Amino acid sequence: MYLSMMRQFRKQLTQMKVWLDHAQTHAKERSFESNVLLQARLAPDQFPFVRQVQAACDVAKLVAARLSGKEAPSHPDTEATLDELRARIDSVIAYLDGFSESDFAEAATRKVSQPRWEGKWMTGEDYFFQHGLPNFYFHTTTVYALLRHNGVVVGKRDYLGPLDLRAPA
Repeated sequence: MYLSMMRQFRKQLTQMKVWLDHAQTHAKERSFESNVLLQARLAPDQFPFVRQVQAACDVAKLVAARLSGKEAPSHPDTEATLDELRARIDSVIAYLDGFSESDFAEAATRKVSQPRWEGKWMTGEDYFFQHGLPNFYFHTTTVYALLRHNGVVVGKRDYLGPLDLRAPA
């Protein structure tokens, strides 16, 4: 199950790169520097666009790391362009591609904690469903919403990406 969810993280991150392509096209068509979007916010107290992309990447890699017991790659949060954000996304996708089902054999019962939880912990299953998955979709949806809010033409199909539809038998 967890490997399948890593595939879903991968798919959504891949779609995020499509959204960045749309953002660059939008900026070019309207004659503004696309990297201006990196500081866009929906509200003054919310992370800017760049941090939302970074957070989506961080959640994906940290969920995989915490559930597998492996070390996550480090990213210093220095991205200042859409191209640098693409590179970060590619790095996380490559990390996710390195997992197998056996890496998550003990994921459901693994104790997961974070420094901000002040010594408290969750089982891997609870962590995944109550914290990891909702956080991932919170940040990816916010990235999408920021682009829509700034006039970038992205739609539901851009959000969902390709579907594995099958013809009737």
